[in-house]
Amino acid sequence: MRPLSARLQISVRVLADLILLNASLALALLPELLFSQKSRAELFQLWLPVALFLSLAGPGLFYVMGFYTKGRSYMSKYKALVVLQAAGILFMAAAVCLYFFRLQPAFPRSAFLATWLGASLLLVGARLWAQIWRRVVLHEHQQEHAIVKNHQDSVLVIGGAGYVGSALLPKLLDQGYRVRLLDCFLYGDEPIKPFMQHPNLEIQRGDFRHVDNVVAAMKGMNAVVHLGGLVGDPACAIDEELTIQINLIATRMIAQVAKGAGISRFVFASSCSVYGASDHILNERSKLNPVSLYAKSKIASENVLLAIRDNGFEPVILRFGTIYGLSGRTRFDLVVNLLAAKALVDKIITVHGRDQWRPFLHVHDAARSVQAALEADSDSVSPIIFNVGSDEQNLTLGQVGELIHAMVPDSVIHCKEDNVDRRNYRVEFRRIRETLGFQPVWKLEAGVQQVLDAIRSGKVTNYQDSKYSNVKFLSAPDAREQLPVMEDWVSKYLDSNEVMVNA
Repeated sequence: MRPLSARLQISVRVLADLILLNASLALALLPELLFSQKSRAELFQLWLPVALFLSLAGPGLFYVMGFYTKGRSYMSKYKALVVLQAAGILFMAAAVCLYFFRLQPAFPRSAFLATWLGASLLLVGARLWAQIWRRVVLHEHQQEHAIVKNHQDSVLVIGGAGYVGSALLPKLLDQGYRVRLLDCFLYGDEPIKPFMQHPNLEIQRGDFRHVDNVVAAMKGMNAVVHLGGLVGDPACAIDEELTIQINLIATRMIAQVAKGAGISRFVFASSCSVYGASDHILNERSKLNPVSLYAKSKIASENVLLAIRDNGFEPVILRFGTIYGLSGRTRFDLVVNLLAAKALVDKIITVHGRDQWRPFLHVHDAARSVQAALEADSDSVSPIIFNVGSDEQNLTLGQVGELIHAMVPDSVIHCKEDNVDRRNYRVEFRRIRETLGFQPVWKLEAGVQQVLDAIRSGKVTNYQDSKYSNVKFLSAPDAREQLPVMEDWVSKYLDSNEVMVNA
């Protein structure tokens, strides 16, 4: 069963809340109907204005407080607190209205308090029950039908041992997917070791630039997630030819093999770096302005996927924001993780270009967006390209530095305007929110705390180790020699002027 659209989900939840509010009001007035001398007409006169107020003011207040947009990201205790707070505000407003606009006959105080209490319990109970249903009942249902689901949802994850891949892998396995992982394990297999013996995981070691490895890996699969590639501007600048091979030419080959194999859903990891530098808030239709080879390679790959798209081949392009947080293969060449580590260990937060904007995204939310793209129906992914992140996490680097300084108060902030990254972009995320119903659950503060806790606990002993940095690792003399040589058949594509001209 495909998930409901975001708007339909909100409409259903609004309708459910209206039913709960009016049900609590009806139950509170039931004793008046049974035991008082009031006529039904008098009770209707009591019920109608209060019901209209609750029905009109309730959904609006609940929407403002995030019931229908952020509620699913709240933890259980906090969600209950928010619901109780909203119910309190709603009924206090109703009490004020009853005071100024006196009803004849007067609305019974006992019935009003009973309505307040009943509505609070019903609203909290409905949300807690929905959470219990998802965690317990649906989980058991998924386990009972694991064999069927495994047959229907077989996913090839290319580059699954990387930063995002090691966060995605356990999520897919927990949901009953049969996962095949294709990776050359350039950075080792430590990121996925906890899952290597999982019965639903098949590991194929190989270079995804080689067509025979890709063809073998796609047998029996019905979806592909392509996370493989050189990531980050500095890492891609080390060897431009290698970057084109891995980020563009291999993507073209993988997509063509997938289409030839009859695989319809193809999820591709792109980046908001494609927007480059702009002073405007950008969406998926905005002009692209790449300022690095990495961004150009992503745009060129997007163009390849768009060119071969048809009714039987559905590429979904996810433009990730600036990622932070911990995964199986944590990185400290990313601005949030790096600044947090430097604040705690070195007591210095060095910010280059404090006024530059970035859209931040936790690595586990990036993984969640991939799963959402896999599970969306064809109509939902017809826009093809989605920015991944949240409007609230569009922040300047200076704001990130100040946030980290507040969490590590014995650190010192140094702001420099030399060696400034040319990228500067704020991004809008309405499309993925409204179309796929996706919204990040991680906040920047929680991600920073996660990094600080990992260092304090000793989980991360030396954040400067080359294994935590793509550019440091690839700069080592023998690092690139670990990659197998690209096959001769792709040499005709290595004219960078040709493949990057439309980037």
